[in-house]
Amino acid sequence: MPFYHRLGNIPHKRHTIFKKPDGSLYYEQLFGTIGFDGMSTNLYHVHRPTQVKEILGKRKVSPEIAIENNIKSYRFHGFRVKPAKDYLESRVPVLTNSDCTIILAAPENRSTEYFYKNADADELVFIHRGSGTLRTHLGNLKFGYGDYLLIPRGTIYKMDFDDEDNRLFIVESRRPIYTPKRYRNWFGQLLEHSPFCERDIRVPETLETNDEKGDFLIKIKKQEEIFDVVYATHPFDVVGYDGFNFPYALSIHDFEPITGRIHQPPPVHQTFETDAFVVCSFVPRLYDYHPESIPAPYNHSNIDSDEVLYYVDGDFMSRNDIDKGHISLHPAGIPHGPHPGAVERSIGKTKTDELAVMVDTFKPLKVTKQAMEIADESYHKSWLD
Repeated sequence: MPFYHRLGNIPHKRHTIFKKPDGSLYYEQLFGTIGFDGMSTNLYHVHRPTQVKEILGKRKVSPEIAIENNIKSYRFHGFRVKPAKDYLESRVPVLTNSDCTIILAAPENRSTEYFYKNADADELVFIHRGSGTLRTHLGNLKFGYGDYLLIPRGTIYKMDFDDEDNRLFIVESRRPIYTPKRYRNWFGQLLEHSPFCERDIRVPETLETNDEKGDFLIKIKKQEEIFDVVYATHPFDVVGYDGFNFPYALSIHDFEPITGRIHQPPPVHQTFETDAFVVCSFVPRLYDYHPESIPAPYNHSNIDSDEVLYYVDGDFMSRNDIDKGHISLHPAGIPHGPHPGAVERSIGKTKTDELAVMVDTFKPLKVTKQAMEIADESYHKSWLD
């Protein structure tokens, strides 16, 4: 996210002496992306952040593919993913390509003994059910229903939940995730026509600074494997940082919809972007107000992208028989549109209370074996008269 944030204590200048109260040095770390060309943050640690004691082993976590080349529309029953005690074990990949993986999770444990770092991908975690605190080496963020948590790659974190009933929709992105550039001026500030602004974005406000030595397990995901790495010092030992690379939260409830006299195209709902896919938020809004408008979306061809919709809440007016936690996949190559009767039902309606998250990818998505366990195999026939 291109804006500056400062937290804790830092020296006046970068790469200069910064002493602890006892006269010894704090240890500086540049936490950056895209080599030295992307967004970065300078952190200051109590201990050197490089002290690896042991690498215990690794395990593969690459998605198991059921359908490599897909042209069939699917509905997946997301809430049929079974809860799991462990946070990482609860993460079930359902759709994937070389740019991103879409994951469902229902973690029951309120916390974990280990820390986690995704070295491959930014993580966009949507909180469908549950609340708690995202604890990171860059500070802590409270979260609840409807929050997007943007966790940059390389962030060391824990998810502490308030109870055991949690449902998450996660997008792992091997491309950096940004706010849409058309919403920003050349300085990076969000413009007046943006459906959200910096005031809506919540940044870490509290640091955990732990001056501890011992054995600290960090599970690190790298190239579809998770390594168990033991560090000699507590990973949350940062006394301060400043820069542009840090986790943040944005509530879908703070997304202000863009409406018009006639039906607006999906890009007006865009919330995040990469150069490989976009994420959109469908929120409660007034319908189109032309006297002859058809509020339901028009049929359109998926030629360049696969469309994924995760249904969160409310009544999604273009679909029949859709419930919370359902995921629809409309693949590239065939047109799709409202279900039979949806166009007619929409005429004369003045508003919608739907809440959903959409992911449009520019490369085809592969369907995993886990997804097929919760798939509706007849969904592609649901447009027949």
